[in-house]
Amino acid sequence: MDTQRLILFAAFMLVSMSLWQTWQVQVNPPTTNITTTQNSTTGESQDTIKNDLPSVPVNENGLVSSDAPAIAKKLKSGQRVHVKTDVFEIEIDTIGGDIRRAALLDYPVDINKDPNPVVLMNDKSGLFFISQTGLLSTNTNTTQYAPDHNVTYKVDKLSYELGKQNELKVPLTWTSEDGKFSLTKIYTFYPGNYEIAVEHQISNNSESPWTGYLYRQLQRTDLKQKSRFLKTYTGAMVSKDVDGFEKIKFSEMLESNLSQKNKGGWVAMLQHYFMGVWIPPKDSLETYYTRVTEKNTAEPHYIAGTITAAQKVEPQQSITLKDFLFVGPKLQDKISKLAPGLDSTVDYGFLSVIAHPIHWLLETIQSVVNNWGFSIILLTMIIKGLFFKLSAASYKSMAHMRKVTPRLKALQEQYKDDSAGKNKAMMELYKKEKINPLGGCLPIVVQIPVFISLYWVLLESVEMRQADFILWLNNLSAPDPYYVLPLIMGVSMFVQQKLNPAPMDPVQAKVMMMLPIIFTVFFAFFPSGLVLYWVVNNLLSITQQWYITRSIENA
Repeated sequence: MDTQRLILFAAFMLVSMSLWQTWQVQVNPPTTNITTTQNSTTGESQDTIKNDLPSVPVNENGLVSSDAPAIAKKLKSGQRVHVKTDVFEIEIDTIGGDIRRAALLDYPVDINKDPNPVVLMNDKSGLFFISQTGLLSTNTNTTQYAPDHNVTYKVDKLSYELGKQNELKVPLTWTSEDGKFSLTKIYTFYPGNYEIAVEHQISNNSESPWTGYLYRQLQRTDLKQKSRFLKTYTGAMVSKDVDGFEKIKFSEMLESNLSQKNKGGWVAMLQHYFMGVWIPPKDSLETYYTRVTEKNTAEPHYIAGTITAAQKVEPQQSITLKDFLFVGPKLQDKISKLAPGLDSTVDYGFLSVIAHPIHWLLETIQSVVNNWGFSIILLTMIIKGLFFKLSAASYKSMAHMRKVTPRLKALQEQYKDDSAGKNKAMMELYKKEKINPLGGCLPIVVQIPVFISLYWVLLESVEMRQADFILWLNNLSAPDPYYVLPLIMGVSMFVQQKLNPAPMDPVQAKVMMMLPIIFTVFFAFFPSGLVLYWVVNNLLSITQQWYITRSIENA
């Protein structure tokens, strides 16, 4: 029995410390220092970007050179084109045709404290995250025909709104000084959609063929997190092979530049709940790359992008290159349809094999009941039903243990000076009564992987972000503001302890009595959705264990 208690205590503490460390990311939000100012004369941001252009693929494998000269450039700002849809507020800069700001209208920063929409993309220091595209030319005699993200585009107007249209096209056009080469970049927005179609129409009206490359890249700074323990992932991710993927941490990007070829695929910049992703055509042979600028500053700029194979445009001809840019929440049912393996950007860690079915089941229940809190309750009941027989066997073992506790105490007194004799006598008693002294551990051991998996589902799934339940519980991804659920959980743990055999060691008994208090404090900082799961599970367990214990003791 002592061994059983020690195992339960160790398991509880291990899980709690792990989850506590992870939860620190939530209670300690990212630190930002917004200090960027705009020069009213030049219109230039104070963020200095060095060598943020990819290099022309020059070697025989078509890979990107990593030894390009560090040419100092400043991220300039021209006029802003404002685009509004039912899900977006977008700002496109005429310099580069970059997306410099993207606010997600359906996602408030904090449903209780800050109703403003989450700004996923921004060109301000501390929050820097933008999308860029451009052309690189290999023609030595037509180098002026290389409109990268530093050129200035012309626009028809500075404000667009989707309204009730089925689509909204926003064109930006650049023309060379001699008028013989032009690039028109067209962003197409759709209602209720975070996927933006992007076209690059290249027109060559010169006397010579044009050969070059289209690149698309995401550029951002890191989001500093206070916790030194487990964190949600912020960094790059690149598709690999058919449906695989590769995470590229910012620390890895600082050490070396990525340069690899892949057909189709995607490249993403991730942060908690949200991401930006470039998705080239499925049949396009692409070179994926990373690079870092401003390495020796407080805010390095991390770049992840992709370059097409060489494109050739004959004189008096035009071509159109089509891609998709996703800027928004990691909604698994939607992003899984955009590109193979894109749903892997929602990372549940080593327990993904359990977490993904839990998320699927939660969403299925949610589609019926339309309330995430009740969905968690029904999910708990389903999980409890799946392990009903296993739990019953464990509770029977504990009930038998409780029934023979007086005899165990008598043996303890009888062999108080003979440890070996006491252990032998206890094992004989267990064998005679057909008791497994570790049987009572099984309900907890079985729950631990589910508990951790559900935690990661609550932490990583944007569908659960600020999900409503009832009354004051309007954000299941945040702690209960009034600590009602943690207190109920603590009381339920205390009741469960009373149903279990009492420890024979007085010191251990005192420690076990402290556990409900300790876990009440821990759970006060956990997401209320997770505490709700544990409360419902405890109440179901108490009902089942009470019935089994009563039946055995009355037998």
